[in-house]
Amino acid sequence: MARRKTGNVLSEDVDEARKQIMVAAEKVFQRYGVSKTTMDDIGREAGVSRPTVYRYFGDRDTLISAIIERRSRMLFAKARKFLLEKETFADQLVEGLIFLVDRGRRDPLIRILVSPEHMQMAEPLVGASGLAARLTAEMWDPVIERAMERGEVRRDVDREKMAEWIALVQFILVGRLDFDRPDDPEHRDMLRTFVLPAFLPSAVPAATAKS
Repeated sequence: MARRKTGNVLSEDVDEARKQIMVAAEKVFQRYGVSKTTMDDIGREAGVSRPTVYRYFGDRDTLISAIIERRSRMLFAKARKFLLEKETFADQLVEGLIFLVDRGRRDPLIRILVSPEHMQMAEPLVGASGLAARLTAEMWDPVIERAMERGEVRRDVDREKMAEWIALVQFILVGRLDFDRPDDPEHRDMLRTFVLPAFLPSAVPAATAKS
């Protein structure tokens, strides 16, 4: 398939120009796949030269990481609206994790962040930089803070370790949801039994939170 060139012109605003390049990159990633896409392909799609792309993003990994952040935050916005419908932290955590992972695993770029099959690619992109844990904390910190204020979550939770733990749970869920329907009750039972109790005050047993 021939690589096409468009007539797009980048904005003079730096942030907007970066966004234009990311949008162009997303298109070619979806067309050719992340591993087969070159910076030349991205430049052609954006209507600029490869050196111009490098002026805004120092290397390919930096560009991919920026796109993962962008798409993750778009997903977070939808997830936060979804969580507003849940009255308890238990439901927010369980249903929120399934919501995020189910939609994230179907996005070819977010999947790099949450899928075990992409660990080799993901490590230099998000592992060393802490991007996965940072994005996880960005999504869940406000939820946990409000749950603490309501007395539903223990106050001695280490936020950094919490983000790492939730990120690991997401890896597990990707594999489960790839083979079983998202509405399979076993997913929720697993989360309520083995994940939720880590957040609960010692006086609140998991069985109580489930009711």
